[in-house]
Amino acid sequence: MAGFWNRLKEGMTRTRDNLGGKIKTLVQGRQWDDSLWDNLEEILYEADLGFDTVDYLLGQLREEVRASNPLRGDDVMVLLKKIMVNVFPPTSDPMLLDPQRPSIWLMVGVNGTGKTTTAGKFAYLMKRQGYQVILGAADTFRAAAVEQLQLWGHRAGVEVVSQGTGADSAAVAYDTVRAAIARSRDLAIIDTAGRLHNKSNLMNELEKVVRVIQRERADAPHAVWLVIDATTGQNGLAQAEVFLRVVHVTGIVLTKLDGTAKGGIALSIQRQLGLPIRFIGVGEKVEDLMPFDAESYVQAILGD
Repeated sequence: MAGFWNRLKEGMTRTRDNLGGKIKTLVQGRQWDDSLWDNLEEILYEADLGFDTVDYLLGQLREEVRASNPLRGDDVMVLLKKIMVNVFPPTSDPMLLDPQRPSIWLMVGVNGTGKTTTAGKFAYLMKRQGYQVILGAADTFRAAAVEQLQLWGHRAGVEVVSQGTGADSAAVAYDTVRAAIARSRDLAIIDTAGRLHNKSNLMNELEKVVRVIQRERADAPHAVWLVIDATTGQNGLAQAEVFLRVVHVTGIVLTKLDGTAKGGIALSIQRQLGLPIRFIGVGEKVEDLMPFDAESYVQAILGD
C-alpha cells in the first residue's frame, strides 16, 4: 500500500502544485474571512474543474463554514477535503468477473487516451490475480494499434486475437469471444476503435461490435471501460458523452494523471457524468494502473 500511495503522490505532483499548493498558500496560517471566497473560486476554476463542479464545491463549503464557523483558513481546507471525498460514492470491487465464464470487457474511448495501453495493463493485472485472459485487437482502424496490443499481450503473457490493420472490427471482437469460450478463458478484453472518419461512423461500428458479441453471450459485455485522458480536461467530458449515448459504460479509467496539472478533472467526471472512476493511470509502466480511492486521490491533489 505504501508503494501505491507513493506512486500516486508522485504522479499527481503537477496537479497538487496547481490546486492544493495554491489553496494552501491562500489559507495557511490566515484567519478565515469572506474576502477569501473569490480567490478560492478563481483557483478552482484555474484547475479546470468546470462551472458545475466549482459551484457545487463552493456551495457545500459555504454551508459547512456557516455551520461550524471555522476561525482559521487551514480548518476550511480540511472541510474542503471532506467535501471533495464525499463527491465520490462508495464503490464495489471493480474486478469481479461474471460467474458464467468468460466475462467480456470492452475498452472504449477516443484515440490517444491510452485505451489500448489500459487494455494491456488490465490483462497484466488480471493475469497476476490468477485469471486466464485473452485480448482482442478490434481497434483495426488506427495504424499500429494491433501491433501495440500484441506487444502488451506479450508483456502480460496472454494471447491476442487479431486480424491486422483494416480488418473488420466486429469480426475480431466475435472471434475473440469465440476463442475465449473455446479455450475456457475467464476473461476476454476487447480493444475497440477510437476514431473513424466521422463520429456517426464510429458509434455505428461500436454498436455493431456489441451486437456480434451478444450472438455468443446475450448478457455481454459485462463491463464497458471508458478511458479518459486527464490532460484533456473539460474536453474529455464532451468526448465521453458521445460514447454514453451508444454503450452502457460501467466504469471510468482516468489516464495520464502524471502528465497534467488538471488532475482535479476526476471531480468533474463524477459530478457531470455520474459514473464511477474505477482506475487511474499515473505512468507508463505495466503496474501503473491503480484502483481509484477517493481519500487517497484527494490527499494527492490537495496535499497533507
